[in-house]
Amino acid sequence: MEGGWDVGGQGGSPIRSNLQACLYFNLLDGVRKIIIFSEVGISEYIPEGNCEEQYCSIDNTVDCVKEKKVNIYKVGLNKQYNKYYNAIEEAEKDYKVCNNINNNCFKDVIINDLKPFKEKGINKDLIDIAKIRGTFYQIIQGKLYRQKDCMFPSRCAGIEYFLLKLAPGLTDMDLVINVRDYPQSSKYFGDPLPIFSFSKTSQYYDITYPAWAFWEGGPAISLYPRGLGRWDEHCISLDKASNNTLWEKKENKVFFRGSRTSSERDNLVLLSRKKPNLVDAQYTKNQAWKSNEDTLYAPPASEVPLEAHCKYKYLFNYRGVAASFRHKHLFLCRSLVFHVGDEWNEFYYNAMIPWIHYIPVSKDANQTVLEEIIQFAIDNDDISKKIANHGRDFIWNNLKISDVTQFWKKLLKKYSKLLKYKISLDKNLIKIERKERS
Repeated sequence: MEGGWDVGGQGGSPIRSNLQACLYFNLLDGVRKIIIFSEVGISEYIPEGNCEEQYCSIDNTVDCVKEKKVNIYKVGLNKQYNKYYNAIEEAEKDYKVCNNINNNCFKDVIINDLKPFKEKGINKDLIDIAKIRGTFYQIIQGKLYRQKDCMFPSRCAGIEYFLLKLAPGLTDMDLVINVRDYPQSSKYFGDPLPIFSFSKTSQYYDITYPAWAFWEGGPAISLYPRGLGRWDEHCISLDKASNNTLWEKKENKVFFRGSRTSSERDNLVLLSRKKPNLVDAQYTKNQAWKSNEDTLYAPPASEVPLEAHCKYKYLFNYRGVAASFRHKHLFLCRSLVFHVGDEWNEFYYNAMIPWIHYIPVSKDANQTVLEEIIQFAIDNDDISKKIANHGRDFIWNNLKISDVTQFWKKLLKKYSKLLKYKISLDKNLIKIERKERS
């Protein structure tokens, strides 16, 4: 009986003493998988063809199925995995592949972020209040203007790449863009302010825009001294790295490198020290590093290029101060991404589905929980590979630089319709010209 337990042979006859009970279910790609329960433990098989029998005997197992991979482990452990199998099944029920034609994958983000301003619109008083919390821009007659000072010039440059590209086709507008890590318009303090931020939690009104790091101004480390950027170039290099290390050749362990920006990362690093064959997770230095206390009482590890992550089957993504800049890069390795926490979001996060594109992990997961979910991925290699491929394909197909540009365009066009006053040029602003990056 597909999808359930078989309690009898053909014609409903009682199961014989030398028979094994079989549980059938479908993997993400529709491949039929059989879990065979016997006295010795549990084995996993992929049928060679259509099995006519609705049971498998110890004697005819070879005839019934072709063994693809065998995992023998305790029945009690497998019962712990039921919650993961159920989560996958539930995720698949209503899932539809997202095709980003006309930027439809991310349209809900724009609708929801602009909703607080839909009824009354945005007046100049709101913009004036918002100015003190961000960088003020204007688009006037297809030209881009900005206040003279910018707190993070490379971040402003990353944003301006897209604004300059789109300005000739946009109506006049005022914009307040936050280039800090943290969102600015809290739902617990005052009315919503029209401030654009690259990431936020559900506790903020900020309007989500694509991070500057798609082009320029991401985290600066020794490997990327000018800051992580040029997403288009990273797509090419990571795709090459993933093709050079196919799934079957990847190292069968978890990998993580990053600085200790949050204690949420500690348990994975501690698990790595306890079980180095399962996890390789170490802290690196950041600008705030002063001693080994800042790397959890161990010497800081060397930084590792993004492309080198592709050698590993399993990669962990943690938030930083806000959302993680490495997030999208990890998926292009065709490795399975464990995404920790669901509070912080960039504009594309909500279009990615847990258990379809990645494995979700609680930010409060202790070492025992981490070890169990990692072991689940290892013991279910076909499922892990399928989720890894789904995650990679989503990013590759829906998050090209052209997709990012189109999101900006759609966002700004809808935003500009909410402005309820005539835009006039602020003479204190400077005109921004396109600069070639050397």
